[in-house]
Order: sequence, then structure tokens, then C-alpha cells
Amino acid sequence: MSFFGLIVSGRLVQTDFQQFGTNQFLTTVPDADNVNHIVVFLTGVQPLPEGFGGSVYFSWPDPAAPPSWQYLGFISNAKPSAIFKITKLKHLNNPANITFGSAISHNAQIGISIEPMFQIQSLTPAVAEPSGNDFMEFTTKMVENCFNYVASFGVTQSQMRPSNDMFVPLGVLRDWYANFQRRLSQIYPKKGMGKKTCVLCCSLLGIPSV
Repeated sequence: MSFFGLIVSGRLVQTDFQQFGTNQFLTTVPDADNVNHIVVFLTGVQPLPEGFGGSVYFSWPDPAAPPSWQYLGFISNAKPSAIFKITKLKHLNNPANITFGSAISHNAQIGISIEPMFQIQSLTPAVAEPSGNDFMEFTTKMVENCFNYVASFGVTQSQMRPSNDMFVPLGVLRDWYANFQRRLSQIYPKKGMGKKTCVLCCSLLGIPSV
């Protein structure tokens, strides 16, 4: 498993970051036109070196040019996950002076560069940090997608056929969804909500937090 993971609402977790050189990692986000938010996190396989962090970059596809990179923010051992809103970045043209050795792509790409924290802290994100409403929108859509997907397989007792599979009542899923909404409403007004929301998402998806 990679050092890094990526969550896109409604999709499987990605841990397929490819390493370039000694400190750069890259993954592709397929069909990125309708992607508005992403979560980047440390998988916990190995902590980052002391005093270092991972600066996160976004590249919007341009079939007529090589990838250009825009700085989103960073993750570190003290901040193991972060959520980024990328909607506006699809229309910006303010590339960062960095390359990840990748070819022209029709898909969006996420690059992570391991750098000293003092260097990362001097960088300016291409867009402002997501607000509370952005966190609420992302997490709510992600859980609604999971709920609707699982519920689509629901059958009545008369429709059930003998099987070795284990069945879970749909009511249990409804209770889980209600519990998530309650926990999210408790986290939302508090300081540090962004990190707590990312940790909550990761825990619900079975992803270890560091």
C-alpha cells in the first residue's frame, strides 16, 4: 500500500500513488469533470520524516499541453488528512513551478511532494481553504451515495433466496446513516472541524488514521 490515499465522493478509495524520484508521488483521478472535492490522507503505512510534510498539487487535464500543477495545501504527521475543493481550479491557469514526470493526460492528477515543513509553509494555495459548508457538502454526499447504493440491493423477505451470504436489515443501515448525521452535526460547529471531519470519514470507510 502507498504512503498516501485519496477519496473522491462516490468512488472507491485510491491508494495507487506512483513514486517519481525520491520524494514525489502521483495518482490519476479518472472522469474528473464532476469531481468537486477530494480528500488526501496518510495511510499509516509509514510516517513522514520528522520535520517534513506532503505538499499536495492538482493538475487539470489539457489535451493540448503538458500538465500544469496548482498547489492545494499539505498533509503531515500532525495533520494526516485534508479535504480540498477543486471546482474552481478547473477554470484557473496559475500553474506552480513543479513537474512530476507525467505525460499529457485527459484525466485530472494529484501529485504529492515530500518537502521540509518550513518550505511548505511558504507556499500559497491556489484557492482558499474549504469552509464548513464545503465539508458538510462533501461528507453528506459521500454517505448518501453509500446509503443509496446499498439500499438499491434491498429485497423483501418473500423475495429472499437461500444463500450462504450474510444479510443485514436495511433498518441497520438507516440507523447508521442517522448516527453519521448526528455525529457530523456535533463536529460541525467546533474548531478543528476539518481534521475531525476527515477522520470521521476515514473511520466510516475503515481507513486507519495516523
